[in-house]
Amino acid sequence: MIYFDNSATTRPYEEVLETYTKVAHDFFGNPSSLHPAGKQAERLMNQTREMAARLLDVKAKEILFTSGGTEGNNLALKGTAVRHRSRGKHLITSEAEHPSSFETFQQLEQEGFEVTWLPVNKDGVISLVDLKEAVREDTILVSLIHVNNELGSVNPVKEAGNFLKQFPKILFHVDHVQGIGKVPLRIKDSGIDFCTVSGHKFHGVKGTGLLFAREGIVLSPLFSGGKQEHQLRAGTENPAGAAALVKAMRIHFERSAEGNRKLFSLTDELIASLQEIEGIAVNTSANRAPHIVNFSVPGVKPEVLVSAYGEKGMYVSTKSACSSKEPEPSRVLSACGFNRDRAASGIRVSLSYENTDSEIRTFLHYTKEIVPSLLEVVSK
Repeated sequence: MIYFDNSATTRPYEEVLETYTKVAHDFFGNPSSLHPAGKQAERLMNQTREMAARLLDVKAKEILFTSGGTEGNNLALKGTAVRHRSRGKHLITSEAEHPSSFETFQQLEQEGFEVTWLPVNKDGVISLVDLKEAVREDTILVSLIHVNNELGSVNPVKEAGNFLKQFPKILFHVDHVQGIGKVPLRIKDSGIDFCTVSGHKFHGVKGTGLLFAREGIVLSPLFSGGKQEHQLRAGTENPAGAAALVKAMRIHFERSAEGNRKLFSLTDELIASLQEIEGIAVNTSANRAPHIVNFSVPGVKPEVLVSAYGEKGMYVSTKSACSSKEPEPSRVLSACGFNRDRAASGIRVSLSYENTDSEIRTFLHYTKEIVPSLLEVVSK
């Protein structure tokens, strides 16, 4: 199997699974319980939170463990909007966000908030000029994805955060799910109030994640019925999931410098070769993260190509896993200005540190064979 769908999910590291299993077995007490087993689990949660904070260079009280990216984004966005609507009801985001943010903003629009949708250029990146012009007296929240989940393009979140520092009533959220470890981002130096991370995107287990929430920020929780996670996430804590998340993050960071150099080398080779194949249009730009390459084969349905790759044991995707079963053209590629044929035929190849040059060559060899063949069929 050649697995090139690592932006959808990654295979958990063996060490991560061992940590999860050991903690689930040895620290099974409810951290909210008052007996020794509960206290033992609570101490482990506290230690895990401190380790996460050290890895991100933030404070332990600024770490909230969640179930993943969707929850983190929803909590930051809805929690801010609901809590601070007395200050204003204007929100700013971009047209190329992940569905977990995009659809949350659509829901908030339906509930009476006004959203400014920043356009993106052909690379999928916002303009700081557009952001500056969009800010109003009643703006309470700006949210941007750092690394686009379909294209791999990189938004200027540090520059945006530094600009927003002059507006203390505007909170700034960054969806860092695809960027963590792949594109440098110092949370403390970037004017960020909220930052979403998901464990299974870097070889953790599914159902794990965290939200950085800057000290002193007040949010409305999504759930009611408990005071866990600084009173912002009701429900029994998941010590095994949290420990596994932090284990995966530590390994991910340790491997990132060498791993990212390798990924850039592999994806440079991939992009250069794809550009030479007639019928293929590469959508990913030079301003990109190391692990995502998006290309289109106009005229060929992407599910046909995904299926053809799958029959050869090569796994790629069309767009975000959260919207891959929707028949419409990619919203992100459409926002970049690509025509319908190109936006409707996007293929995402997303790598991890585990992938090899041999896998890239095998993928390219088959692509050079299958794409002309499919184009010949559709042209008849």
